[in-house]
Amino acid sequence: MPKSRPSFQQTQGAFAAHIRHPQLHQAPEHIEDRRLEIYRNLFFNNIESFLASGFPILKSLMVGNKGGEENWTNMVRDFIHRHQSHSPYFLQISEEFLAYLQQEYQPRPNDPGFMLELAHYEWVELALDVSTAEIPTDIQQQGNVLDDHPIPSPTAWRFIYQYPVHRIGSEFQPQEPGPEVTALIVYRSTALQIGFMESNPVTLRLLEILESEQISGRAAIIKLATEIEHPEPGKLFEFGTDLLLELKNQEIICGFRRI
Repeated sequence: MPKSRPSFQQTQGAFAAHIRHPQLHQAPEHIEDRRLEIYRNLFFNNIESFLASGFPILKSLMVGNKGGEENWTNMVRDFIHRHQSHSPYFLQISEEFLAYLQQEYQPRPNDPGFMLELAHYEWVELALDVSTAEIPTDIQQQGNVLDDHPIPSPTAWRFIYQYPVHRIGSEFQPQEPGPEVTALIVYRSTALQIGFMESNPVTLRLLEILESEQISGRAAIIKLATEIEHPEPGKLFEFGTDLLLELKNQEIICGFRRI
């Protein structure tokens, strides 16, 4: 009895598996390898190129470590093969890759301890760049940082890392977390430029208070001083006033509401 041809669904499944990881899955029969090679290259190269542009520092460090380009290529291949993406959009490939690193990637002995935090930091820049968050329209651009309610910008994101991820590169690869956490504010200006400010947990807490409560800048500073049991509230008040002015100049405070 002649061998029956596989169904379209079977051929489609075999084709997809082969494209995702040619070394593990045989190519479907009856398809010329020359044609498959075109699809293999297009599929891998498109995804690799997008990840390379989204995680340039991570790639450069992986290529620079023992194993060279093969380190990075194997990671991308494993991501394509192992991870079940939940979005068809290219702009969300970086988010899917970050999820892969957090959930499915099998760490190797030579992987730096900061790898996940570095990948997250690099992802933030693209995520913020394409974010649909907008400045509220019911606020005043000018106001008093003490008497009015300063509004934290929805395009200013706050993070705390164990490693100084904003400094990591070929010349600086810390082996252990820093003595103190690294607090960063990554923000998008009204000119659509991405910037970052090195900060501290106290500043991030002040912004959190302003974001969650409808209170004046003065009241927020007083609440913060009480929370941290500051021994000299007057000095913290002076510091907080200058800080709010700086945050407004950086567009991390995007406007004011009257109290």
